[in-house]
Amino acid sequence: MSIDIISKSRLLHPGSPSIYQLEPKKETFGTLTKLTVGERNVNKINKTILLVGETGTGKSTLINALVNHTMGVKWEDEVWFKIIEEEKKSQTETDGVHEVNAVGLMMKASENRVSDRLLYIFDSMMSLFGNNIEENIVALITHSDGTYPENVLQALKYAKIKCTRDEDNDPVYFLFNNCLDKQRTKKDKFGLETAWKVTERGMSEFMTFLEETGPQKLNKTVEVLNKRVRLTACIQNLEERIKSIEGKQKEIRQVEEVLKKYEEEMKKNKNFTVEVDEIYKVKEDIEGGMWGLGFYQGAVTCKVCEENCHYAGCAVAWYPRDCEVMKGGRCTSCTRKCRVEDHVKEEWIYVTKTRRVKKTLEDMKQKYEKNQAEGQKKSSLLEDLRTEMIQLEAEKNQVLEEAYQHVVNLEKIALKAHSGSTSIQLDFLIEKMKEKGDTEKVHMLEEMKRKQEEGNKGAVQYMWSGMKTAGEVLKGWMK
Repeated sequence: MSIDIISKSRLLHPGSPSIYQLEPKKETFGTLTKLTVGERNVNKINKTILLVGETGTGKSTLINALVNHTMGVKWEDEVWFKIIEEEKKSQTETDGVHEVNAVGLMMKASENRVSDRLLYIFDSMMSLFGNNIEENIVALITHSDGTYPENVLQALKYAKIKCTRDEDNDPVYFLFNNCLDKQRTKKDKFGLETAWKVTERGMSEFMTFLEETGPQKLNKTVEVLNKRVRLTACIQNLEERIKSIEGKQKEIRQVEEVLKKYEEEMKKNKNFTVEVDEIYKVKEDIEGGMWGLGFYQGAVTCKVCEENCHYAGCAVAWYPRDCEVMKGGRCTSCTRKCRVEDHVKEEWIYVTKTRRVKKTLEDMKQKYEKNQAEGQKKSSLLEDLRTEMIQLEAEKNQVLEEAYQHVVNLEKIALKAHSGSTSIQLDFLIEKMKEKGDTEKVHMLEEMKRKQEEGNKGAVQYMWSGMKTAGEVLKGWMK
């Protein structure tokens, strides 16, 4: 260890060991904070490690241990360096990170089950990654005395956590102790030295794993995230389009009833009017504008289709061309898959509404014949209405199939295809496929739903236990 490191650090607490605070160079990129100590060795390859776990498992302590190990700090040096303080907040963003060498699932050695909260965290993390990351996921077991962590490994197996495994099909794990910065007294010096040895061994084994395991590019993770965004946008657009289609079908049925009842009177009297429900679209303002640093909250809409292509949580893109629903210069969401140039990002969305209007026979003919070729206009209005009804049903089925394919594709590439965020989409697709009578797709979607519910039990139980805890606190406060 270089004495120069001590001279450039701030003493927090003298003793054995003496605790020093490193003074890293700090850079901020959106939500990502980069801390740099010293100069980069161009002869060594960077390693990127993602730590996932509950607050209190020792993520900050392990990062400090990694830094000390890298700097060559030994037991006999009687010093300890901190680069990170306590775990004050969670960082879930990967801005600027393009590959990952290891994903560390952090658990305490005393754990004999994967808690609901931890399962929720792990599932949320796994739903972001492509299936190429599984061989890079390992267990990092903290607060360990160095003995075989049977309970933790059984808990990971029972919870069906995806990770790399050894020849015995056990999760690959590394052991660490968390009391390396504890002051050494005569009574516990031996125990603390043993703790150092546990961590040194775990760190050396972990470094070997990092050297032997190649990095995984996060482009597949980006693909998973983008497909999830496109799926959500597709379903939301689908719901709006179906609402519009079903409104048009209702309007057609009303017109058919009116024609059957009043057609002769309307032919005799050109000014004879009837009332029908008419579908139309308006622009309605939404909450938007600046959000955070470098983000613009708004909705991406298509001017040609008059549809909302991405409006729930579209904040990352300043312009439509940067929105996740755009691919290859075209929209993946709107009906015509229009060009990027046909879209705007503003603080409003299209809303489908119904109004009661009065119409004559000529009005209705013009409405339903305006998009027809000249040769088709000789057919009766009733025939035109039936033709349009068939076209609308075909359009609805086509959009429904598109949404279904989004779900299937996501299932193929994701490590965990369905998180809680896709629950509503699955419910909607199941309902519409049942209406369509496609039993095969209903069965497949319900199986996906069942797997999702099994995997997300932890999230529900964790949230429910949190509600019960809050209720107990409130009861206690009111007494």
